[in-house]
Amino acid sequence: MVVEPNLSFTSMPAPAQCTRFNFRTFRWMQTMIFAIEEINRERKLLSNITLGYKIYDSCSTPYQALRAAMELMGTKEGSLHEGEKKGKGNCRGTVPVVIGDGGSTQSLVVASFLGVFHVPQISYFSSCACLSNKKEFPAFLRTMPSDVFQVDALVQLVKHFRWTWVGVIAGDDAYGRGGANIFADEVKKFGACIAHHEIIPKNHAKKAMAAIVSRIRSSGAQVVLVFAVEQDTAALFDEVLRQGLTGIQWLASEAWSTASVLSTQTKYHHILQGSVGFAIRRAHIPGLQDFLLHLHPSNPDALEDPFLIPFWEEVFSCSQGVRSEGQEDDGGGRPPCSGSEELGSVRNIYSDVSQLRISYNVYKAVYAIAHALKAMRSCEKGKGPFPLHVCPDGESIQPWQLHHYLKEVEYLNSFGDEIKFDENGDPVAMYDLVNWQLRSNGEMEFVTIGKFDETTTVGKQKLQIQEGNIVWNDNQTTVPLSVCSSICPPGTRKSIRPYFPICCHDCLVCTAGEISNQTDAIECVHCLPGFWSNAQRTACIPKQVEFLSFSDTMGITLMAVALLGSFCTCMVICIFSRHKSTPIVRANNSDLSFLLLFSLNLCFLCSLTFIGRPSEWSCMLRHTAFGITFVLCISCVLGKTIVVLMAFSATLPASNVMKWFGPAQQKAVITQCTLVQVIICAVWLAVAPPTPHQLMPRESAIVILLCDKGSPLGFSLVLGYIGLLACICLLLAFLARKLPDNFNEAKLITFSMLIFCAVWVAFVPAYISSPGKYSVAVEIFAILASSYGLLLCIFGPKCYIILLRPEKNTRKHLMSKTATDKWP
Repeated sequence: MVVEPNLSFTSMPAPAQCTRFNFRTFRWMQTMIFAIEEINRERKLLSNITLGYKIYDSCSTPYQALRAAMELMGTKEGSLHEGEKKGKGNCRGTVPVVIGDGGSTQSLVVASFLGVFHVPQISYFSSCACLSNKKEFPAFLRTMPSDVFQVDALVQLVKHFRWTWVGVIAGDDAYGRGGANIFADEVKKFGACIAHHEIIPKNHAKKAMAAIVSRIRSSGAQVVLVFAVEQDTAALFDEVLRQGLTGIQWLASEAWSTASVLSTQTKYHHILQGSVGFAIRRAHIPGLQDFLLHLHPSNPDALEDPFLIPFWEEVFSCSQGVRSEGQEDDGGGRPPCSGSEELGSVRNIYSDVSQLRISYNVYKAVYAIAHALKAMRSCEKGKGPFPLHVCPDGESIQPWQLHHYLKEVEYLNSFGDEIKFDENGDPVAMYDLVNWQLRSNGEMEFVTIGKFDETTTVGKQKLQIQEGNIVWNDNQTTVPLSVCSSICPPGTRKSIRPYFPICCHDCLVCTAGEISNQTDAIECVHCLPGFWSNAQRTACIPKQVEFLSFSDTMGITLMAVALLGSFCTCMVICIFSRHKSTPIVRANNSDLSFLLLFSLNLCFLCSLTFIGRPSEWSCMLRHTAFGITFVLCISCVLGKTIVVLMAFSATLPASNVMKWFGPAQQKAVITQCTLVQVIICAVWLAVAPPTPHQLMPRESAIVILLCDKGSPLGFSLVLGYIGLLACICLLLAFLARKLPDNFNEAKLITFSMLIFCAVWVAFVPAYISSPGKYSVAVEIFAILASSYGLLLCIFGPKCYIILLRPEKNTRKHLMSKTATDKWP
């Protein structure tokens, strides 16, 4: 921060003063001085050039940064201003290059100004992606990777751990807003969502900070990225502590991923333990720690350094009582320093060289300038890079010429790192993935658990993580889950909630016939024909084959009924055979009766061919056997009906009808009627026979095995011919219904044919409307019902008389014309 003087407008105002001494940035400054002195001392790079420097304090504010840049470009040689330090030696001329500023916001204004003068600027900490715009900032370079690469690393991290509901908190500056916006845009591309996007105000207003933490709590996000500088981050975590918010997995941007101001304060340990973030590569710079610790107010040049005395007083909380030129003495009530203080006796951010990351960037910036100067002085005459192949004047370094050589810098430094700038002035992007782990002694340790290398070749992972070394928030070893909705298990699919982000969804069970075999499936997949989903909707299994089998309850029942009918028919045959000579058996052509019983027995047995797995032979047999046996049966009934009518006609005077319709003629009629059906079935089998057929309904879990009729016309002719004979038989029986009682078998035939026709008329709609194997069951039921109707109606009364009323089984009774003697 900056304390501005009161303006009286009557005299020159006192210079503005910065507040709060920052040990970290002071170490960066000392690292630059160390690198410059190292280059000057070793003379390996620049044998005939001595590097000098001017240092201005920007107070981490854009205003002071711009003011320092303007003074740097506009002051006369030898002038000195508040917050300025000059290096040793007698440097002359304009400053050809600037190292700084640290923050992106400050670098934006400085780069805009210096670009007008074509003065190259190398920043060691400004990572805003906006600074890569060469149209706006043509002279800007940096040793700090652009936030574009950092965001890429963060996105890869979120994607790797499958976090789809992530909170974002950004500082209210170019660094925070720019990086957070890029992250929010990129993370959405792979399906993740931003739970909340908050901005930390620069004044750290309590109401605003409290609202931010409240929204973090209410969002339900377990993973939150903080893209802000360490000062803003500390203000956020202070409010987090005040509200007691715990259980959040914090993701750190490189601005605070290794910030000592947070890691050294124990109050933050329980909330920041397990935090994960990316940090730029670190290095151990030999000799730097000794150089940092050699500072002392008693050194000869101490008074020339405007930063040393305030630094010393801040470290040891004492007052030196003296100030460098132009500074006022303000001890602030501190005791005087004893002079025996030593930097080596204290541990603070300044002297800690275990995490030299930004300091390493400063070191690389100085050496990049040295290499560019070396390249300038190595230019061969007539081979220069400028118009007419002119080389730069080594004695008068022009900023724009130096800028050209800086862009061409490319070398491996002593640490094995490649130093170069791309077309946007950005360096090679490489990050360490660090994990905040609390040691047993209570100190926070930054453990490297992976790395991100933007230069990785195609086919390899840019992000490499050692998951086994990670300790998550609250000392957990399992990866935290951060989703808006629970992960949809296999067998379900995601259904987006209306008016919610795409990550907020419901899990719907796949419909029957569809599956999903992965988590968070977008849609369910239809099973192939012949397959159906299992109960869990996770796999397609072969559909269950359905047909009327002998093991089904329905199949067993129908088989039992059919066998019972066959048994009853056989019993009737036995009864008729034993009483073959009795009048009731002989009364109406016993041969026809036995043939009718034989055909009925075949009708009962042919129904068994409809049960079982359909095959080619069974499909052909069941329909042809049914058609022929039923025609034989109806032909026999027709023959008996004609015999009744002929017998009545024969009782009339001078009638000779029975002579023309004797047993031989009756058998001929039956044979001819049956032969017609045999011909129909033969043609049907020859042209388009019935074949097995799989019926696979789209929305059914079963495959229905049926016998395809082959030719619908053939099947219709078979049924139609049976119906025709049945109708003729019914008509003749109806005409004979009022014959004398001794011939009242016609009534029994009429009743049986009524049952037969009623059954088959009802069969048609029932057969059409019955699904699957039930249509076969309906067909069997119709066969059995009509067969039982014929058996019971025609032969039931006769068996009753034979077995239970033998006194009526006499010729006298049959010839009797009295109205009282009726068939029971």
